[in-house]
Amino acid sequence: MNNSKNILNYMFGKGTISNLETILNLKESVNTYIVYYIDEYFKDSDLVKKLPIKEEDKVFFVQTKDEPKTQFINEYRDILVQENKNKPKAIVAIGGGITLDTGKAVSNLLTNEGNAEDYQGWDLVKKPGIYKIGIPTISGTGAEASRTCVMTNPDSGLKLGMNSDFTIYDQLILDPDLTKTVPREQYFYTGMDTYIHCIESLNGAYRNAIGDAFSNQAISLCKEVFLSDDMMSDENREKLMVASYLGGCAIANSYVGVVHPFSAGLSVVLDTHHCIGNCITMNAMEEFYPKEYKDFFYMAKKQGIKIPKAICTDLDEQTYFNLYNSTLIHEKPLLNALGSSFKDKLTLDKVKEIFKRM
Repeated sequence: MNNSKNILNYMFGKGTISNLETILNLKESVNTYIVYYIDEYFKDSDLVKKLPIKEEDKVFFVQTKDEPKTQFINEYRDILVQENKNKPKAIVAIGGGITLDTGKAVSNLLTNEGNAEDYQGWDLVKKPGIYKIGIPTISGTGAEASRTCVMTNPDSGLKLGMNSDFTIYDQLILDPDLTKTVPREQYFYTGMDTYIHCIESLNGAYRNAIGDAFSNQAISLCKEVFLSDDMMSDENREKLMVASYLGGCAIANSYVGVVHPFSAGLSVVLDTHHCIGNCITMNAMEEFYPKEYKDFFYMAKKQGIKIPKAICTDLDEQTYFNLYNSTLIHEKPLLNALGSSFKDKLTLDKVKEIFKRM
């Protein structure tokens, strides 16, 4: 029997980030300092100037060129330990999926022994992490609502998160004003992450009425946004922020399917970012998700977004083998999508052929 957990507290609406200081003041703790993880995009922005950062607080500006790697998470933990800042009143993460996942991962690592790679898997985290607040500045990854924080371990070739109830944020601030400055293509790629989460969930074996409800509503909102004439209007940015949250809740109650394992292969082997990786993977997904494939590319065409192609057309055999291993290692989603015989269906030759269509 599964016992599901969702976010306990969230604020939604324009300007709600102004409530951050009040929320932090209400949190009781022996220590008073806060640790911030902020997307490097905002380093010299007005947003940072408006945050209630005090001299005693520790601020990290998270690089988003590379997706979170286990070694980065370990290094963040080590810095806090060395500076005696490893028992903060709260962790505040402000940014996209990379930054939000970083905040969740460090929170867990500060209260659980060992390194980040020790907790890649399901329900391996045994102790609650540091109290954490998530503030997304882009919509689609669902990182603000999910029970995981995805990390890549280059040594093992594994891209997998700390899937745990302890990974879930304690508080969210969902302020659609923060997504105004997102580049148009990135807005589409990231928004499509929640669409893809949900089509995988609805086409898998591990379905339930609650997960289906979250997925159906998120897909409906995505279609409203990406079939409109102005996908980045104030109203549509609000809708996509809600869709992202619901998509994260959906996947917390289900599993992804074929797209995410192949996208993970692209991330581990070719360093492709997750959201654009999902969109690139959709080039080869017609046989698995025919209706959703057509809908996806119709929405891309409607918005004038070109999905990169031919990035895996002419790779050497070792790279294809590495892509195969980094895809097939994700057994749970592939089992969800293709059943217990997924390894028979996804032979090395078949996986190579799928990647070549990307």
